[in-house]
Amino acid sequence: MTSDSSLPALVSWSGGKDSCLALWRARRAGVPVRRLITALDEDGGSSRSHGVPPELINAQAEALGLEMRFYRTSWQNYEERFIDTLRQAHADGIRAAVFGDIDLVPHREWEEKVCAKAGVLPQLPLWGEPRRKLVDEFLSLGFKALVVCVNGKHLGAEFCGREFDESFIADLPPAVDACGENGEFHTFVYDGPGFSSPVAFRRTAILPYVSPPEFGAVPYFFQTLAP
Repeated sequence: MTSDSSLPALVSWSGGKDSCLALWRARRAGVPVRRLITALDEDGGSSRSHGVPPELINAQAEALGLEMRFYRTSWQNYEERFIDTLRQAHADGIRAAVFGDIDLVPHREWEEKVCAKAGVLPQLPLWGEPRRKLVDEFLSLGFKALVVCVNGKHLGAEFCGREFDESFIADLPPAVDACGENGEFHTFVYDGPGFSSPVAFRRTAILPYVSPPEFGAVPYFFQTLAP
């Protein structure tokens, strides 16, 4: 950790591999993590970026022994709602926020900005490390994850719904790195170190989606899940 590891903390939680590995590292460093926070879409039906039902995100938190806090938001007011959520955490005694970003400087700059407005300290335990090294660490530790979203500009629908494992990584096109740090794919972690038991789920449909024109009209595929 690059900052005071004694501060009570929350984790900005997507439910995916990077936030999960960041949580694991923070706990190993002695950070007293108290809470996970996750953005939902406007109607509260699924997580904002990964499309996972809140029941399954809650199940992750329960298996990890942590409090879960959701907030509903559109992409247009995401920053405002995120700062509000951090301020509520600060009022509850939380003084640090853990993020799973690796090397995208604009992401780090945004996190530093919103944390400053809320009076909490950003912590990025994965920052600056080789992407493939982090993937290897995640898999070697025994974490289990499912690919729940792919960006159709980079990957076909056949990659959606697969286990995130060595076979998946081997099948990635050369331009897509194993971490998917540029948004090529997202994952849902359902078991691993720190989980009291695996999160039970079932796959339902794979659904196509196109982002609004102001966000590039990007095609996506989502593996929908149910408890």
